[in-house]
Amino acid sequence: MFVQQRHQLIIQKINSDKSIRASELMEAFGVSFETIRRDLEHLENAGYLQRVHGGAILKELDYSTEIPLPIRESIYLTEKTELSQLAVRYVTEGMSIALDVSTTNTQIAKALKAKFDKLTIITNSLPIINELMDMPGYTLVMIGGVIRQEEQSIIGDLAEEFASRFHADLFFMSMSGVTLEDGITDNAIGEVQVKKIMQAKAKRTIALADSSKFDQVSLLKVCGCGEVERFVTDSKIDLDLVAKYKRSGIEIVYE
Repeated sequence: MFVQQRHQLIIQKINSDKSIRASELMEAFGVSFETIRRDLEHLENAGYLQRVHGGAILKELDYSTEIPLPIRESIYLTEKTELSQLAVRYVTEGMSIALDVSTTNTQIAKALKAKFDKLTIITNSLPIINELMDMPGYTLVMIGGVIRQEEQSIIGDLAEEFASRFHADLFFMSMSGVTLEDGITDNAIGEVQVKKIMQAKAKRTIALADSSKFDQVSLLKVCGCGEVERFVTDSKIDLDLVAKYKRSGIEIVYE
C-alpha cells in the first residue's frame, strides 16, 4: 500500500469514528509503530487530526476559514449523501439546475445521475462536470473563466458574466455556515460572487447544509436565511434548532 493510500484511509476512519488508536492502525496496515507515528504526525501537520497518547482524535474544524478541498471531501460524507437524497426530491425530469462549487453539490450530482435521465446542469465546478460526463441525456453548461486550482472551480469576472446569462429552474446553494442572525455565509471570495449571481438568476433557490454548518459563521455573507425557499440538511440536525428556525419562518427539511 502506498503512503498516500494509507493516509487517505486514516482520514476516512478518523472522520467516521472521531478517534483512532495507533495499535489498530498497526494491525490494519501491517506496519510498525514508527510508521504510524510518522503518518499521524504528517496528518496532524496537514490539519486533519490531533495526536493524543496512543492515537489521534478528530481535529475541531474552524468554519471561519476555508477548509482545504481534500479535507472537505472526507468529512461528513454520510450526512452529505443523506441530504442529497432529500434535496433531489425537489427536482423533476428536464429541469435546469445550477450547482455551485462544493463537495455537497458533488454529492447532489451523484444523486441526480442516479435518478434522472435528462437535465441541464449549470456549474463552475470541475468535479461536478467530471461526475456527469457519462450522462448522454444531460446538457452540461460549464461556466468559463479563471480556474482556481486548489478548489477545481471557475471564478473571476468572466465567470460572473457567463453565469449571469443563464436562468435556472432551481439553484442548489451550498455554504460554509449559517445562523439566523448572520444568514448564509461562505469563505471563498471569488466563488461567493458566482454563487450570488446564480441565486439572482434562478427561479428557486434551495440551501444545502449538513448539520455541522448550522450556528457557524464564515467570512462572507451570501444572503439572509429568508432569501431561500428552504434548507435541506441531514437527520443529525438538532431538533431544537429546527424549531427555532421554524419560529422565524424558515423551513428546514431533514427527513
